[in-house]
Amino acid sequence: MRVNGVARRGVWLEGREVMIIDQTALPHRFETRVLRALDDAIDAIRHMWVRGAPLIGATAAFGVALAMRADASDAGLADAERRLPLARPTAVNLAWAVARMASLLRPLPPSRRAAAALAAAVELAEEDVAINSAIGDHGLVLLRGIAARKKPGERLNILTHCNAGWLATVDWGTATAAIYKAHDCGVDVHVYVDETRPRNQGASLTAWELGNHGVPHTLIVDNAGGHLMRLGMVDLCVVGTDRVAANGDVCNKIGTYLKALAARDNEVPFYVAAPSPSIDFALADGGDIPIEFRGEEEVLEVSGLSAEGDVVSARVAPAGTRALNPGFDVTPARLVTGLITERGVVRPERAAMARAFPERNTSA
Repeated sequence: MRVNGVARRGVWLEGREVMIIDQTALPHRFETRVLRALDDAIDAIRHMWVRGAPLIGATAAFGVALAMRADASDAGLADAERRLPLARPTAVNLAWAVARMASLLRPLPPSRRAAAALAAAVELAEEDVAINSAIGDHGLVLLRGIAARKKPGERLNILTHCNAGWLATVDWGTATAAIYKAHDCGVDVHVYVDETRPRNQGASLTAWELGNHGVPHTLIVDNAGGHLMRLGMVDLCVVGTDRVAANGDVCNKIGTYLKALAARDNEVPFYVAAPSPSIDFALADGGDIPIEFRGEEEVLEVSGLSAEGDVVSARVAPAGTRALNPGFDVTPARLVTGLITERGVVRPERAAMARAFPERNTSA
């Protein structure tokens, strides 16, 4: 996708340098960072300079490559394999990418590991782009079908939550891939963007992305979604996911469950854009998904742009007030209309997912 007319990705190589966009600076500043070592990749994931399950996985793969550049011994590989998955617990793509890299590198002699790791990380990143583009193609068919049932002159209204855009992936995004493709081919599409407290990633990232691409959008507070559905202002919901359990339960940014409940009550289709690396057949249901609890300051404080043009933080709660900050929730499969995957729209149930991705269903 493009930023000010320049093609960008979530993680990329410039020569031998691994580059990322510092998403904590958006939307007010566009800044990039260089990852030079394993610790840099861990910091990027832990401090959310990069976020979104697919991008976390790709960044972790490059982290393994950086580790092999510094120490390609068995001990160096084991260190990367141990430390990277601890950076954030919920997104399954992180552990998946590290395991994939380790299984490739472990049989190789140390002298070959650095080059092989970099090539494998690039391959994984390119696969992510292809997966997300395919999700967009299947989602586009879905959006066109719903748009065709609208009255002449009516636009297609989509509600999304958090950021499942190209900033959460290497490129295209998951939930946004179909939106971008629909907009580009002339579908009159409009997006209601949840602000997504506490980190406001809908307001700061999704709105920034859509604006850069020229997609009409409107920012709403999280709790307005159900009201808009009740008024008939939303045609469908499309969200991303950090992990899908074997039974089809979906883990995504906190607040997703409430949107799914409102969608069910108002007969609004609720779709989840789910790349196959986010499907975890090893977990029976959503109750087994580890939920990350983040720092209180994300709830107690809010950041923004001051009148002077400085990015500042302000406390919104009284002194002494404590906060509980689960980063994710689980939406039961019964509330999900379908999973938009790179192999088509799939029912959120084990048998259907296993038929679509038999190579991943190794725990059956």
